Amino acid sequence: MASAQTVAVTPPQGPTNVEKIQKLPWSIAANAANTFFVQFTFFGSVFVLFLNELGLSKGQVGFVLSLLPFSGLISLVVAPWVARVGYKRTYLTFWTLRSIAASFMLAIPWVIGRFGEDPTLIFISCTVAAFALLRSVGMTANLPWVQEFVPNSVRGKYTATSNVFTSLAGFVAIFGGSYVLSQMPGLNGFILLIGFGVISGFISVWLSAYIPGGAPEPARVSEKQHRDLTVALRDPSFLRYLFGVAILTLATVPLASFVPLFMQEEVGLAQSSIVLLQIGTLAGGLLSSYMWGWVADRYGSKPIMLWGLLLRLSLPLLWLGMPQNSEVSLYFAAGIALFQGIADMGWGIGSARLLYVSVVPTEKRSDYMALYNAWTGIAGGISQIVGGQILAFTLALGLSGQFWIFEINAYFPLFALGIVLPLLSIVIMNSIRAEETLGIGEFAGIFFRGNPFLAMTSMIRYNLARSEEDTVRVTERMGEARSPLAVDELLEVLKDPRFNVRFEAIVSISRMPSEPRLRDALIEILHGSELALSVVAAWALGRMGDSEAYEPLREALHSEYRSIQAHSARALGALGNREIVPVLLERLITEPDKGLQMAYASALGNLQAGEATPILLDLLAKTNNEGARMELALTLARIVGDEHHFIQLLRSVRADAGTAIAQEINNLKRKLTRDDGKGGPLIARCNECADLFARAALDEGAHCLSRLLTALPLDSYELASRQILQECAARLDEFGEHHREYIILTLHTLLVTRHEHKG
Repeated sequence: MASAQTVAVTPPQGPTNVEKIQKLPWSIAANAANTFFVQFTFFGSVFVLFLNELGLSKGQVGFVLSLLPFSGLISLVVAPWVARVGYKRTYLTFWTLRSIAASFMLAIPWVIGRFGEDPTLIFISCTVAAFALLRSVGMTANLPWVQEFVPNSVRGKYTATSNVFTSLAGFVAIFGGSYVLSQMPGLNGFILLIGFGVISGFISVWLSAYIPGGAPEPARVSEKQHRDLTVALRDPSFLRYLFGVAILTLATVPLASFVPLFMQEEVGLAQSSIVLLQIGTLAGGLLSSYMWGWVADRYGSKPIMLWGLLLRLSLPLLWLGMPQNSEVSLYFAAGIALFQGIADMGWGIGSARLLYVSVVPTEKRSDYMALYNAWTGIAGGISQIVGGQILAFTLALGLSGQFWIFEINAYFPLFALGIVLPLLSIVIMNSIRAEETLGIGEFAGIFFRGNPFLAMTSMIRYNLARSEEDTVRVTERMGEARSPLAVDELLEVLKDPRFNVRFEAIVSISRMPSEPRLRDALIEILHGSELALSVVAAWALGRMGDSEAYEPLREALHSEYRSIQAHSARALGALGNREIVPVLLERLITEPDKGLQMAYASALGNLQAGEATPILLDLLAKTNNEGARMELALTLARIVGDEHHFIQLLRSVRADAGTAIAQEINNLKRKLTRDDGKGGPLIARCNECADLFARAALDEGAHCLSRLLTALPLDSYELASRQILQECAARLDEFGEHHREYIILTLHTLLVTRHEHKG
């Protein structure tokens, strides 16, 4: 027996996307637990109010807060070491150490009681600095780790879901914090909240241990390549992103830090109420999170980010314009906070996705993220110091007055920067090249075209549909919405294994405004192997009216299937491109198949091909089917013009032939009177014909109408109209009222055609 051969199998590099997606709930849970740490320690309004309670000045508050972002500079130094040790190991270690450092804040009451205010400021500064350094090392590992363990295909959805749970956790934290501060005035309430935050920090670390990825990168040691940060610094998209973020940071970070004090000192809100305002911000984020995430995954990062910025820059105007020291101040503040949550969520999801997906190359994420962390740290630190100093200066200056409808106070310069700088950031961010091509205006247009509400509800129902009948009905509704929001779902329905669902999808797409992806999908079906669907696709392409479908439909004229040829011809007529007229004329002359003859004729009518009039009249004379004769009469009416008039006349004749025809002849009489003064014998002939039709003598009336046509100066009519009227005169005399299409076509041509009567 031959010995079995051992085959070496290379283990997979890192976790698969399936494993990553399965473990994402652990990350979301860790983020939710970390929310309590964030709210109760260094990043929520609790900490700012705590520092204010300790008696720190605005400048000192700005200095202490600046230590948090400034520490990001350490990322430049530790990034290579972090990559070698492993992102996950580094994150877990330093996230644990930062929670330990935060626990020293619990000793502040003892420090201030034993040593006084100045040593307490030093103690707070040292504690915050130690925490900030440890946190920055952890963040240096966290950013590339997040880029690794969250697949790009679900990044927007993940961010949105995570934000939902962190928002819910934030609700609990804020309500709890507000209650504690209202029941425990002074430092005791703050210390209790900080203690709970520290415990939550340790829980977050434990949950993060279950997240996959973040393995060491030994290749950075074995490869003899020195670290080159200039690669990132030469990347124009990365540089634009850094400058855009920095400018926005200078505008928004001081506002985030000092708006709680503005609410307390200028608006007159209590500490517990100020803490509750974060409920509004979280609610706005919670309500809009899934929408922003879904839209980001579908339409790209950039338009979401820019719209978040546009909404964000309106916040200072709202703060400046809100009523102060009023019973309704809290309600206004809560409404603005809700709006802030929506804006911040749009900016956060869009900018984060843009950074991870488009700006930072995966293979260089360590260096890029180190520079990003350091740069945002510098910008954040400077913004805190500058914001604190500006506020200290304006307070000392006693800034006051009135500007337009806004009251000027010490916080006014910060609000002004919060308007001007985001505008500059929008300009810079908009210049970043991203994978999506959808502009900010086009993105807004998506929600203003068609019926977005019907589209959204239909999309939800589509995902909930359980039967074929339900899916067909929902697909029909998506087409009725005529909204670009439903494009992806309609494309998905086209691939449904159920024939009726695919059929309905094509019909629904025909109702949609022209969209390249939908058009291309229909073209693919047109040239596919499913005959029934190819026929409907040809019809749908004509109905959509996209000129880019002209060549594919022209190619389909050569299909081996007559039904596809026929519907392609009709669709070409609907598109209105007269280049196809010679081809259709040639085919109409030589084609023996009646169905194709009708299709070519209809297309020529839609194209108003006057040169086809004699051929169409001959075809009408040879056609026996009543419905086909009426369609050919309509085709000729289209060449004359004003299709609507022909249809209305046809409907009236079907309801009451004699009366309808008599009324039209009276209208003709008025027209002839305008052209020829009193009208003479032509008017008398019109009166005779109208009287015959009014008395229901339809056959005699038809012969009278034939004689009227013979008496008219047809040379004054356009060529196509003259040819039609001459043919109608002969056929009315031949058939009388038995071929009513000639009566209707005669009256339509006489009333619609412009001519100069020559007496």
